[in-house]
Formats: sequence, C-alpha cells, structure tokens
Amino acid sequence: MKLAILGGSFNPVHIGHLFLADAALTRFGYDRVILIPTFQSPFKIGAEGASPSDRLEMLAASIPGDPRLTIDDCEVRRQGVSFTIDTIHDIIARHKPEGKPGLILGDDLASTFSQWQKPAEIAELVDIIIARRVTGPDPGLADFPYPYRAMDNEIIDVSSHMVREKISKGENWRYLVPPGARYLIEDRLLYGFGGPALPDDSAQEKGDSLTETIVRVENEARTALSVSRFMHSRNTALLTWDLCRRFGLDAQKGYLAGIAHDICKPLGERELVRLARADGGGSSKLEKEKPSLLHARAGAVLLKRKHGVTDQDILEAIRCHTMGSRDMGSLAKVVYVADKIEISRHGVDPALRALCRSADLDTLFRAVLNNTVAHLRSKEVDLSYGTKRLLAAMHKRNNP
Repeated sequence: MKLAILGGSFNPVHIGHLFLADAALTRFGYDRVILIPTFQSPFKIGAEGASPSDRLEMLAASIPGDPRLTIDDCEVRRQGVSFTIDTIHDIIARHKPEGKPGLILGDDLASTFSQWQKPAEIAELVDIIIARRVTGPDPGLADFPYPYRAMDNEIIDVSSHMVREKISKGENWRYLVPPGARYLIEDRLLYGFGGPALPDDSAQEKGDSLTETIVRVENEARTALSVSRFMHSRNTALLTWDLCRRFGLDAQKGYLAGIAHDICKPLGERELVRLARADGGGSSKLEKEKPSLLHARAGAVLLKRKHGVTDQDILEAIRCHTMGSRDMGSLAKVVYVADKIEISRHGVDPALRALCRSADLDTLFRAVLNNTVAHLRSKEVDLSYGTKRLLAAMHKRNNP
C-alpha cells in the first residue's frame, strides 16, 4: 500500500482536514491516508479542548464507509508529548508501506519545521507534501531546506481554533465539521456547546444500497462498541477490504462483514442466547459455559433482522469469525484472518501479516488458524466443536 500520514490535534476534526486527505489521495496516487491524532503537541502545551478519547471518536465518526482513510492511535497510546519522528518509525514498522510514506503538512507549519525533533531524519524517511493552508504572504517555503512536493490544492479557510471559538460563542459552526463529529460535540457538550442537540433530520433511512448499509452499520458499531473495540472492528474491515481486492472477492461485502463482526460484543448473556437461538443452531457445551462466544452468531442474526442483510456470504463470515466452521467460504476465511491479525492487534507474528502479501487464501487461512489453535492450547483453552471439525477437515484434505 502507498500510504500518507496526516497528523494533528484534530481538536476537532473539520472539513479542511478531510479535504487535504482527499486531495493527497487523488493528486499523488496514495492508496490510504492515516489520520493520527496527537496526545499532546509540543507546540500546543496547555491547549484546551476535547480529550484524546473524544478526538479519536470524532475522527472515527467522520469517515464511515471510506476505506481510503484510517485512524492510528499510536500517539494517544504512547501518551506524553507527541513527536513526529517517533510516529513515523512506528508507522513504517507496523504498516510496512510501499516506498516512503507521504507526510502531509500545511504550509503554515513550514517555517517551524526546523524546530521539530530530528527534522533531517524525518525528511529522509518520508516524502514531505506541503499543502496550501495560508493565504497572503509567503509562509516560508522559499527557505524550506528539505525536498518536498507542493500540493496545489484549493484553500479551505477553516481551523480547529475557529470551530472551537464559534461553538463557544454560539455562532454557526455545524457544517464546518463532518456530521458524525457534530453529533458527538452536541451530545457531549464539547467546546462549550450549551444548547440542546438539534433533531437528527438526516438520519439515514434503510435502503438497498450496500454503501448506505455499511454507513448505517458502521455508525451503529461505533456507538455500541468501546473506542478500542470499534478501532479493532474498523481495522478488521479495512484488512478484509484489502484481502478481498487481492483475492478477487467483493470488497464492499467484506468491509460490511468486517465492520459488523463484533457488533453484538456488548450484549448481555441473555440477549446473546436469545439472538443466537434464532439461527436454529442450538448451543454447544462450550457456548453454554461461555455465552460470550455466541456474539458471532448473534451478530449475523442482528444484521439480518435489523439491517435487512440477506447475503449468505456476509452472514456466514460474521457467524464463523470466532470458532470457524468445516465448510467456510472464501469471504468467511478472509474475515477470520483479518479479525486475528489486523494492524492494531498486539502480539501478532509478523510472518502471518507478511503472508497477506504473498500467500494464496487457503495457505494464509491455514497458517492463521493453526497459530490461533496453538495459542488456545498453550493456555489450555477448550476448542469449540466447530474448530475441531474444521481442523479435522483440513487434516483430511492435506492427508488424503
């Protein structure tokens, strides 16, 4: 993947941020832009605004259904002052981009770039892209000492400071930020917002469009899940999208299965049992002992009942992502793999992620399954009936 990085406080995210990301994608041919919110900018010590968790959620709420954009919370997890050089090393090590990643900067930062930590090393590791943010006098590009590519973009004259000021003063601001961010600001009374939230007249009606369903389900998942669980779900959806494209499968169907696979995780045991029973499959001894395992089956039922999804490949992929099944289809295998090795999961063997670039689907699936089973056995965790049947079927195919 050709990746670009767009960092910032995103306090809050506004349309100018997403406009720059879209411009970088279309003008320089990147496959994906990684949005990275700071924990604490070295140039904004003491700045007020939303918490890191709120800023992450506003970002997540602002990009549903767009696989060209992703969020990485590495600076929030590191805490402390956020230095770009540390983030670049982290992103390169984990995401392993094709060639140098791009680093998108506004021209308003050009004059201070030399004050960043290790600017020369940054310039060696990335392709610096300087976008237009400033109108008026030369912002300092004439004396910029490092190679860079200029992005001749239109200027969207919006800043996070402007948005915060408008919110606190009760001025018009709502369409300077993406709708998802707006709803969170209103719901949580961020930035001094004091009025009641306006009625949501733009709530999306159910439709036959797969894109509409994806956006609706993604917003539900973001609301229902914790931030970390939602980040996992979206990263699963992104890896599923990428693998589907590689293996010639329907990437939109894969994204929907990935974003929905854990949507029932927060439900209580009684509700999980009630939903799972609706698929007619009964409950195994292991599922009775550990009802949380039913979240996969419950998720497939919920997606069908509430969102009208009837595609059997999507429903099977959600239903089988936890314990597997003997006759899993291709999409189900992809979602199983993505769930286990997506980029935010810790402790994943790098060799498994490397297989995503080279192995065929059955080889990749077998490697991830065997790794998962070995991990469960090392912890003396019982294997489900479905997993045992899957292992037996694979053994039989490999040893006729």
